[in-house]
Amino acid sequence: MTPRRLLAATGFLAALALAGCTSAPDTAPSVAASATATDAPVAEAAPSATPTTEPITPTCDNIIPTSTVEDFKSLGWTSQEEPFRIGATALNEGIQCKWGDAKVASDRVQIFGWAPIDDATAQQAEKDLVASGWKLERDADGAYVTENPDWLGGRGVDGYGLTYLFGDGWVKFADTRQSLLLVETPH
Repeated sequence: MTPRRLLAATGFLAALALAGCTSAPDTAPSVAASATATDAPVAEAAPSATPTTEPITPTCDNIIPTSTVEDFKSLGWTSQEEPFRIGATALNEGIQCKWGDAKVASDRVQIFGWAPIDDATAQQAEKDLVASGWKLERDADGAYVTENPDWLGGRGVDGYGLTYLFGDGWVKFADTRQSLLLVETPH
């Protein structure tokens, strides 16, 4: 197994393991067993002001799981930040990251990207990519736009190479469709 596929498989398995560790929150109210009719009613807390959270700036370390970043670094890999682009369109609030061993000239890298995007820009980007030969597929996750399988030359799982996933207000990018599972909203 090549190092790239091993890393993709490791990241995929880590993502699946993390997904399996979540549980539904307990939404049932807690009731004390010794409550009686003489207990005083509990006053509800006054509503607090909704805290305003600033959007987190995407970085190469926060758009993929921390465990994947640590795995890459343990291999001596570093990240190279680039602007997030869809064809000629730059999404200035996004980031594209190329992870690999900078000391060795190699095509053995992994690429991940994330950016916020509005609906009009997303629709135009999808249209432009499809017009230049990319393939569009829609499902419950969003719109996948992947490079033409004829261009892959044996790369990519199930015939998917470079792939964008357009969701509600964001776009993800990875060097394979399977690797999109690792791309997260910045945390």
